[in-house]
Amino acid sequence: MGKVYIVGAGPGSVDLITVKGLKCIQQADVILYDRLVNKELLDYAKPDAELIFVGKLPKLHGVIQDRIHRLLVEHAGQDKVVTRLKGGDPFVFGRGAEEAEVLVDAGIPFEIVPGITSGVAAPAYAGIPVTHRDLGSSFALVTGHMREGKDDTINWKGLAESVDTLAIYMGVGNLPYITEQLMKYNRHPNTPVALIHWGTTEHQKTITGTLETIVDIAQKEEIQNPSMILVGEVVKMREKIAWFEKTKESMREEILI
Repeated sequence: MGKVYIVGAGPGSVDLITVKGLKCIQQADVILYDRLVNKELLDYAKPDAELIFVGKLPKLHGVIQDRIHRLLVEHAGQDKVVTRLKGGDPFVFGRGAEEAEVLVDAGIPFEIVPGITSGVAAPAYAGIPVTHRDLGSSFALVTGHMREGKDDTINWKGLAESVDTLAIYMGVGNLPYITEQLMKYNRHPNTPVALIHWGTTEHQKTITGTLETIVDIAQKEEIQNPSMILVGEVVKMREKIAWFEKTKESMREEILI
């Protein structure tokens, strides 16, 4: 019997994977990796490791997830070390728990290796703390992607009225609905909002606005997924402590010189 490591690859930058996560890549016989995993991480795999892409495609999530379950059981059952490499953290909107359940039912040993989630890392790279003594003492991770054919079960009223900072995943396509719900439940229209596209990578782009204006700004700037949505007064801190874009600009200037 082999073993499965369900590993969080972090938010995008190769440097932000954990030491243990990197070790799991290096020792794996088989690596099943997602669409948003930085492909440079695969360079650390053994030369003879089998690399299997299992990234989700629109409207095929269920079919692909079933295939992932079969592959995990099949390869671990052949006495192989399997690393299931997932973007961010496997237990934060990553379906890692579903995969762990399958392994438990099949009697296959496994470990969970946490990763840095985009809801914390992308704001940090944009110069936005998710908590701040003066601006935000509570913080929630929220999915902005409603399951197809299912009613919206998110407690927007509770989020709007009781949580200072919201980090919303997979929500760009539903941005008009999200802002509408928050304002409907008395979140002030002037509440600051940031959208961080491809956070922590060299392609990172951040835009800011308010609940009232961010939809138009996002459309004008053509912001798409993958992007994090940050809602809360903490977004104001970006103006002062944004550092990543400045670092990139300094590096460009050094190259030009």
